Amino acid sequence: MMSLPFYRKFHEHHDRSYRNKDLRTSMSQYYEQEKKSSAVYTHGSAAYSSRSSAAHRQESQAFSQALAASHQQQASTATESILASAISRKAASAYDYGYSHGLTDSSLMLEDYSSKFSPQAKRAKKSLLSGEEKENLPSDYIVPIFSGRQVHVSGITDTEEERIKEAAAYIAQRNLLASEEGITTSKQSTISKQSTSTLHQEEAFEKKSRKVAIREKAERLSLRKTLEETEAFHRKLNEDHLLHAPEFVIKLRSHTVWEKENVKLYCSVSGWPEPRVTWYKNQVPINVHANPGKYIIQSRYGMHTLEINTCDFEDTAQYRASAMNVKGELSAYASVVVKRYKGEFDETRFHAGASTMPLSFAVTPYGYASKFEIHFDDKFDVSFGREGETMSLGCRVVITPEIKHFQPEIQWYRNGAPVSSSKWVQTHWSGDRATLTFSHLNKEDEGLYTIRVRMGEYYEQYSAYVFVRDADAEIEGAPASPLDVVCLDANKDYIIISWKQPAVDGGSPILGYFIDKCEVGTDSWSQCNDTPVKFARFPVTGLIEGRSYIFRVRAVNKTGIGLPSRVSEPVAALDPAEKARLKSRPSAPWTGQIIVTEEEPSEGIIPGPPTDLSVTEATQSYVVLSWKPPGQRGHEGILYFVEKCEAGTENWQRVNTELPVKSPRFALFDLTEGKSYRFRVRCSNSAGVGEPSEATEVTVVGDKLDIPKAPGNIIPSRNTDTSVVITWEESKDAKELVGYYIESSVVGSGKWEPCNNNPVKGPRFTCHGLATGQNYIFRVRAVNAAGLSEYSQDSEAIEVKAAIAAPSPPYDITCLESFRDSVVLGWKQPDKSGGAEITGYYVNYREVIDGVPGRWREANIKAVSDEAYKISNLKENMVYQFQVAAMNIAGLGMPSAVSECFKCEEWTIAVPGPPHSLKYSEVRNTSLVLQWKPPIHSGRTPVTGYFVDVKEARAKDDQWKGLNEAAIKNKYLKVQGLKEGVSYVFRVRAINQAGVGKPSDLAGPVVAETRPGTKELVVNVDDDGVISLNFECDQMTPNSEFTWSKDYVSTEDSPRIEVESKGNKTKMTFKDLGMEDLGIYSCDVTDTDGIASSYLIDEEELKRLLALSQEHKFPTVPVKSDLAVEILEKGQVRFWMQAEKLSGNTKVNYIFNDKEIFEGPKYKMHIDRNTGIIEMFMEKLQDEDEGTYTFQLQDGRATGHSTLVLIGDVYKKLQKEAEFQRQEWIRKQGPHFAEYLSWEVTGECNVLLKCKVANIKKETHILWYKDEREISVDEKHDFKDGICTLLITEFSKKDAGIYEVILKDDRGKDKSRLKLVDEAFKELMTEVCKKIALSATDLKIQSTAEGIRLYSFVTYYLDDLKVNWSHNETAIKYTDRVKSGVTGEQIWLQINEPTPNDKGKYVMELFDGKTGHQKTVNLSEQAYEEAFAEFQRLKQAAIAEKNRARVLGGLPDVVTIQEGKALNLTCTVWGDPTPEISWLKNEKSLASDDHCNLRFEGSKTAYFTISGVTTSDSGKYGLVVKNKYGSETSDFTISVFIPEEEARVASAKPEKGSKQSK
Repeated sequence: MMSLPFYRKFHEHHDRSYRNKDLRTSMSQYYEQEKKSSAVYTHGSAAYSSRSSAAHRQESQAFSQALAASHQQQASTATESILASAISRKAASAYDYGYSHGLTDSSLMLEDYSSKFSPQAKRAKKSLLSGEEKENLPSDYIVPIFSGRQVHVSGITDTEEERIKEAAAYIAQRNLLASEEGITTSKQSTISKQSTSTLHQEEAFEKKSRKVAIREKAERLSLRKTLEETEAFHRKLNEDHLLHAPEFVIKLRSHTVWEKENVKLYCSVSGWPEPRVTWYKNQVPINVHANPGKYIIQSRYGMHTLEINTCDFEDTAQYRASAMNVKGELSAYASVVVKRYKGEFDETRFHAGASTMPLSFAVTPYGYASKFEIHFDDKFDVSFGREGETMSLGCRVVITPEIKHFQPEIQWYRNGAPVSSSKWVQTHWSGDRATLTFSHLNKEDEGLYTIRVRMGEYYEQYSAYVFVRDADAEIEGAPASPLDVVCLDANKDYIIISWKQPAVDGGSPILGYFIDKCEVGTDSWSQCNDTPVKFARFPVTGLIEGRSYIFRVRAVNKTGIGLPSRVSEPVAALDPAEKARLKSRPSAPWTGQIIVTEEEPSEGIIPGPPTDLSVTEATQSYVVLSWKPPGQRGHEGILYFVEKCEAGTENWQRVNTELPVKSPRFALFDLTEGKSYRFRVRCSNSAGVGEPSEATEVTVVGDKLDIPKAPGNIIPSRNTDTSVVITWEESKDAKELVGYYIESSVVGSGKWEPCNNNPVKGPRFTCHGLATGQNYIFRVRAVNAAGLSEYSQDSEAIEVKAAIAAPSPPYDITCLESFRDSVVLGWKQPDKSGGAEITGYYVNYREVIDGVPGRWREANIKAVSDEAYKISNLKENMVYQFQVAAMNIAGLGMPSAVSECFKCEEWTIAVPGPPHSLKYSEVRNTSLVLQWKPPIHSGRTPVTGYFVDVKEARAKDDQWKGLNEAAIKNKYLKVQGLKEGVSYVFRVRAINQAGVGKPSDLAGPVVAETRPGTKELVVNVDDDGVISLNFECDQMTPNSEFTWSKDYVSTEDSPRIEVESKGNKTKMTFKDLGMEDLGIYSCDVTDTDGIASSYLIDEEELKRLLALSQEHKFPTVPVKSDLAVEILEKGQVRFWMQAEKLSGNTKVNYIFNDKEIFEGPKYKMHIDRNTGIIEMFMEKLQDEDEGTYTFQLQDGRATGHSTLVLIGDVYKKLQKEAEFQRQEWIRKQGPHFAEYLSWEVTGECNVLLKCKVANIKKETHILWYKDEREISVDEKHDFKDGICTLLITEFSKKDAGIYEVILKDDRGKDKSRLKLVDEAFKELMTEVCKKIALSATDLKIQSTAEGIRLYSFVTYYLDDLKVNWSHNETAIKYTDRVKSGVTGEQIWLQINEPTPNDKGKYVMELFDGKTGHQKTVNLSEQAYEEAFAEFQRLKQAAIAEKNRARVLGGLPDVVTIQEGKALNLTCTVWGDPTPEISWLKNEKSLASDDHCNLRFEGSKTAYFTISGVTTSDSGKYGLVVKNKYGSETSDFTISVFIPEEEARVASAKPEKGSKQSK
């Protein structure tokens, strides 16, 4: 039995599904529908676009015929053989027809028509996929192996002869396959009825055995399956990504050779279709036929060579290899310089006028001239554009000397990266002018553009910035478009897209971004996400494998959606390995040989688990997994299933249940933000599903990348009249920083404008396009994929104007030393540096003879950097004058004023001269380092030390203060104790045995402040214990260097250290740190504004570093928290410790009583390497668990351990606590108290008992008790807020007792008790009294008839609240005249019969048992006078009321009496003096007579007597009493009745009633 061909065995996913007839039918119907849906398939590339629709229809027709033929019922093996042969001829004919019409489809490969033998039928292992799922699986796993020719595109192949050769190669391959598999193929190239009949005639019939028949049937089935799969593959495959532009794998290399030697140029090019390479010499194509034998051009296996034989002077030129295919053109350049032996030259060339060079003109390896001078004219300036516009940058290039046969190399750069021609930008070189043209500006085009012109080894460059503003928004207020949309990762299942956030948000924060995709070759855009994503990366899924896509991104805020970004480069949904294989194919021409081996097919192998599974990216929207395929996988392709489970569980769930993953990477969505997950992956093939991989570490769903912090310390500085340089401190601890956006605002306008639309890296940027003379402020924000930071603080305002100018003149030229023939001058640096660092000084001198100055002469040709210089070769005893000029990058400044006249003579001064070259460094807020050089003239004896003086810059000269009492020998001093922000000046004086010399020139003024961006020296001890000092500087210039010193003396030749500097970092390593290395180590950065830092290594620091080095050599695992134990909610016991950090290789051993314990039913162990926490859990503590617990750690070479001893009372207490927590957990399973009963005093001074309940339901009851007696509660608790309360109003001693509340239902009950007795009651009463005291109103004054009352109201009063009164800070002693009391809620102080002594300040203090609360009233002069006057008035009114005449009682209101009866009335009268009385009847005066006797006796009793009343006595009577204080009338009525009349009236009433009833 034949086995599968080798190419199918390794490159085809073979699932044996051809046996399923239903599957074949479904697949054929799918392909038929696909065929009908589109007559012409558009692939989106130039190669496919060049096809004619007729050719494509012919190709489709040929395949359809082949497919239909394969589906016909085979009557016999002979007929099947004929059909197979016909199919092969039709496919070949379709290919020839398409090729003759310009069809160059790389999909027409011979494997499409090759038969494949089916394996021997065996019982397949159980597959994870159903038949329906298998039908839906992609069928494009076939990798084309053989090609009839290399793919070319119409218009690229030069001659018809090459096409004929390629067609012949294809026919040879086709015939070879047909002959090897028993299929006879006709040599004719077209399909017609004639050729079909010929095929039937040529076919031979023979009798075959059953074995042969079965084999041929398998071949037919295999052929039919191949045709189906091939057609489906070409329908679904997007060939645009298979096509890619040329790329030089090996570039050309320049050569320098001697005359008459041969030279060979090599290059290797990749690309698909295979690029055609053309050679040029000085931009002119090389014609090998014009000079036979001179040039040999070869191309073999992708390697292209140009050989130049017998080189001569004419061959010196620039050579170019141009590789071109339908995707574009790319060139590689190399220079060939032909050198001539000394003394030789080409006489013919010289006399022919081809060159006018002299014979002595030197030839360099890079050209004719010894040096080229390159100049730029008509240069482009800083440019401003807007999205969508066109722009052109250009300049004229002038090269001298001009050599016709040697062209310069022109290269454009954007932000340091080379710019190549594309659909967005084009470069052009006309011979003297270089141009860079933008056909459609995008924000991605913003940046610093540099043109570099190289001529041999010489080059010059010029740069200017291009700014691109946002296009006008379609919706006002919508955000600007994002930028730099790129693909970070691509495979068959997803493509990760990233972008940069825009600088302009439209006035409101950006809510997120929408990602759109478009298949290459179509114009249909579709949105990839329904909800805006905030993170600037997103995996796009739902792609069709093999097809190419482009992407764009849109920002959205509350106003609307902004304009889309520039589209990304096309990217195919293919694995990187598949992409690389397709790019590199074909690697060699067709050999015409196919080797087919025959083996017995092996049984399917279940794949093993994937390896190296890890989470490569995790955000709040998605998580990306990556893994490696298993080693055990068989010969089939494999699919993957991803599973997840929440952390702490083993509930694994399959994520991709519907469609397996084909690539070893996968993006998971729909995860809950903030939750923790673990992941694992399984492999599957036709044999079944393999074991899962090892699970990942716990991953928390959320953005691991934080938004950067705001930059700081924004410093603007003047640059030009339209630009300002901005510097800032970079965001601290920023990860994956993309860059910074800078905004500017005119002072007072409140409107901010972006200075850049493409994030810039680094802490410096030049803002252009500003208005001259205008004041601006600036702010900066950082950006990374997580978002934009907060804005920095606004900078100080700065006026826009030019900054750089030549420095002002130096001044104060002094003579520091004088010798017989030389003098040493010193001077002070200019007050104004011109905005740039001073680079040097030039000194001039002249002789002065008899007061007449001579001409000026230069003392130095090379600029001197110090403020001191020795002028030599002077004349002894001659008088000289001097002047000094300073220089910076702007040029040489004006010379200083002419100095005094100095005589050149030998000085004989005994004391030393002044030190010189003072400089300060390491300027900080409170300190700096001052250095100087010793005086040139030391005096009669050597210098023994120095004194350093300091004063504030504005202080007078008499305020100099010495910094050192004793002379110091060092030529440096670290000045401490400076005031931050204060400006200082310094001077130094030298001393010898003769005395102290003159002070040096001043150093400064310098402001004591730490400059922005200042960094310090950092000591580091690596893992091997090596000790080093490290320094980093972000403000270096191209000429800056690091200089190390010890005690401010250079360490360049020190054998004890090694210095390594790279970029902006430097490191000094100690070889063997010891006592001899003690000192101050400093690092200075040259060509900067005094950037330096130092580090002191004293004996204490030395010991620390050596100990740290020893620890690193023999490391221990740093422990953050030692082993501890805690009781969890259910009474579980948790042993835990925390290390500073743990790697993935950390191992932990758990020891109990010197025996290792392992995970099992009793012990559960867990290690969190992210946090360093190591845990062990036990369900409960038993008596046998008493002992010593130890955790032993092993992390590489580092070890560590921590021990916890649990014995005796400590263990018993822990065991008791665990049991309590277990019971608590059981209690909480039913209704329970989350917070036990407590009290609270309300604002109304009532007591509120409350508790918080949990786990309750409707049937739960609550009962209240006091002293074991139930309290009836009117309202029923609804438990809505979980709080139960009992309100006790006007709490007092009677309410003391023990309160209890009980919760109960069918699940159980819980109770809570609160004792309000003894001290607890006192505490509560204190709080109640405090509330009552706080409720007291302000004291008020009230006058009464007895005196003056002071009073205040409280909510209610308790006896426990003590009231104390004081008068003028003296306690009041209570008497009959001064009394205190409480009436209801009123607390009062009564002052009877007040006197002036009662004036003053009164204080009422309410003492609650702990604190006194006071209320104050001031009974001052006015208040007292008003109250006293009111008292007097009330007192008089009271006296009058008391003595007023009045009737005290005795007289009735009505007297009813029978006629004839006697009437006697008596009443008491009061009044002082005794009142006068009178009687009234019917308001008329009534006098006493015999009938009515009126008497007044004893001055207090009045008598009214009628001896026999008659009806005339009826009426209204009144007694009037009157004295000087008032009068009063007491009225009464007398009614006299006759009995007979009463009886008659009574009898009349019933009769009247009976009549009414009738």
